[in-house]
Amino acid sequence: MTEQVTVVDHPLVQHKLTLLRRKEASTSEFRKLLREIGLFLGYEALRDLPLGKIQIETPVCPTEAPVLAGKKLTFISVLRAGDGLLGPMLDLVPSARVGQIGLARDEETLQPTKYFFKVPKDTSSRVNVVLDPMLATGHSAVRAVQEMKDIGAKDIRFVCLLAAPEGIKTFVEAHPDVPVITASIDERLDENAYIVPGLGDAGDRLFGTKGA
Repeated sequence: MTEQVTVVDHPLVQHKLTLLRRKEASTSEFRKLLREIGLFLGYEALRDLPLGKIQIETPVCPTEAPVLAGKKLTFISVLRAGDGLLGPMLDLVPSARVGQIGLARDEETLQPTKYFFKVPKDTSSRVNVVLDPMLATGHSAVRAVQEMKDIGAKDIRFVCLLAAPEGIKTFVEAHPDVPVITASIDERLDENAYIVPGLGDAGDRLFGTKGA
């Protein structure tokens, strides 16, 4: 669709995504599969991190070896479903800082309202990865990234599990400088702004709150 969007089409990702989409998948299965897919998404989102060199000693000899350079990363979870991607990201980079943005969707206007915002300082000098499993209308993603830009963040990436063409269009128009990493671009949005074929409400499936 655009060079700004990367679809992680690794066979294992697509296989696990199919298992995760199934309506009969249990809460524990959903969590496990989302975590496994999240690792692949994280690898792709962070593939261009800068490296430095340090001296180490292996059991064989001293050597100069690569390590991550620069300030620690920041992972920004868009509550609440973004927490499902936060775990695998921290598995990859345990030392990363963590921020959270709370956005509630108005079911009539489909526009997000901010109710919580807590992120680390010095975002301008960090790589900031915004996490939200579903890029549906794109309004929440656009708002979350704008909140980060408003406090000075410059290097921002957006990671989601699924994206709709409508959401990608909205996001790319608003933030043409922010790469999007996803496991699938689905067909469309339905009349309720759910992704089709999608997987339902990611937050409800992740936390087991459907019908609660």
